[in-house]
Amino acid sequence: MRLRFCKQHFLNSKIEMTTPLHEAKQLLQAWWNFEDVHEKDSMQTVIPLLDPEWNWKGFDPVNALDSLEAYQTRFRAPFRKAFPSLKREVHLMLGGFSNGRVDGAGDGELWVCGSGLFHGFLQREWLGIPAAEAPIRLRWADFHQIRDERILRSFMLVDLVDLLEQLGILLLPESLGKSGIYPVPKTHDGIHTEPCDESQTASSMKLIREFLFEGLNQFDQCDLLSMGVKQYFREDVQWYGPGGIGACEGLGEFEDFHQKPWLEAYPDRKVQNLDSLIAEGNYTAASGWSGVEAVHSGSYLGVPATENKIRFNGMDFWRRDEEQFVENWVFVDMIHLFRQFGVDLLQRIPERDLSNA
Repeated sequence: MRLRFCKQHFLNSKIEMTTPLHEAKQLLQAWWNFEDVHEKDSMQTVIPLLDPEWNWKGFDPVNALDSLEAYQTRFRAPFRKAFPSLKREVHLMLGGFSNGRVDGAGDGELWVCGSGLFHGFLQREWLGIPAAEAPIRLRWADFHQIRDERILRSFMLVDLVDLLEQLGILLLPESLGKSGIYPVPKTHDGIHTEPCDESQTASSMKLIREFLFEGLNQFDQCDLLSMGVKQYFREDVQWYGPGGIGACEGLGEFEDFHQKPWLEAYPDRKVQNLDSLIAEGNYTAASGWSGVEAVHSGSYLGVPATENKIRFNGMDFWRRDEEQFVENWVFVDMIHLFRQFGVDLLQRIPERDLSNA
């Protein structure tokens, strides 16, 4: 196996390297090890991990990068310079074979993914975001498609709106939900390093497909009950939304703080074919660049309807208990979303007064 240089790390984490899924998780952690190192020389160690056609899709304004050199120049190097002491905290790690097509024709591609927080200090300006002395907690999530023991495609989102809220800069109206909440699973079992019960995995995949493609897509544009969310979300569901929306504690808050405003703005929205939809044990995860499409036909977070066709880039992680979801971690690229309204949220960052610097 070509990943010998990081073997000890995985022995310590007790991952059995006996199946494609475990080998894929080895690749994932090797990628994280590479991302978390500052030196440019470490690029040589990551080349064996990547397919020659590897490409990366990220958050606005970085967006799509088609080579390792572009990734290094436009994202990794500036990011690490801005956050030189950043530490990664992993809350979720899972993988599986994708079944993300609306028609149920499983694409069968192997994916691994993870999410959590970066902890550190923003010591240099980054993407127009001013340096700050206060510690920050930056939400992150990434998905990687694995083929022939290499990473073929990578997707990554970080929550810039939430980051700026921590710095006292509000790009959007005050969230209806609670800001700054992005916890580990309540059951503390979100990092899957050992094989899960296959029957539980199958139940999770069945439930998430019903929820996304039969429940959400059945909205009649009038009555929330037409979606059957109450069937899929437990009454005390914990919904950890992105900056600008906030977290919702319970189904009532989810409906009032997110679902109603969302559907008033995008009543015709539909879940499309997803880049990935995987399940492992009681957890499921999805990524979609243009995974949801809609017309912006109602006011949303202070922006009147534009009638523009909108494509949402997002990632979700769900935890299931019996036949309902009880926790949901949600990423929406809000910068990309508002850019499609004709609004550059990053232009709302106040200019610094350097006269006394």
